[in-house]
Amino acid sequence: MSKRKRVALYFGTFNPIHVGHLAIANYIAQQDEVDEVWLVVSPQNPLKEKVSMLADYHRLAIVREAIADNPLLIASDIEFNLPKPSYTIDTLAYIQEKYPDHSFSLIVGEDNLRSFPKWKNFDVILANYQLWVYPRHTTMYDLENRGDETVVNELYANKNVHFLRNVPLMAISSSFIRDQIKENKSPKYLLTPPVLKYIEEMHFYKK
Repeated sequence: MSKRKRVALYFGTFNPIHVGHLAIANYIAQQDEVDEVWLVVSPQNPLKEKVSMLADYHRLAIVREAIADNPLLIASDIEFNLPKPSYTIDTLAYIQEKYPDHSFSLIVGEDNLRSFPKWKNFDVILANYQLWVYPRHTTMYDLENRGDETVVNELYANKNVHFLRNVPLMAISSSFIRDQIKENKSPKYLLTPPVLKYIEEMHFYKK
């Protein structure tokens, strides 16, 4: 019987994907418990108009450009044809049915872990999937919106929650990159050369 492929799912809008995303994905892909990381590009919510949000297919193309040289990282558009808004629990049910010979885990930021009890069926996710948690720089927003500390502490102690250690903390955001481009400043070194080339050729985020 063949070994099940172990896939860590990294959900995000990736608008655009930057070196921080890639460093985290590559770090987790090299863990002994993971065979591949799938970067799942989240579709734009049709009920919310976001002028700075690139079309789904462009963000997917940018992710593919970013990871073309890394066989451990895979771009996924699996949410594009699912009902919107996309709920993680529904995507997991679909993806598990589509790939029954794979086992899946989730990559989340520490800020997402703190708000995890607000997710649809979060207890089902927690009971059935491993969570890889990368730490965030603490901000006043985090402190003011940390939620019920008892619940948070229970999440931190859960056997399926694994905090990444010795991973570099990079305070890089896609919104900062978009602002830099809008202000005619170069985001060089925050994006991989293929991604920067794609964005510049398409004149993305200029307005």
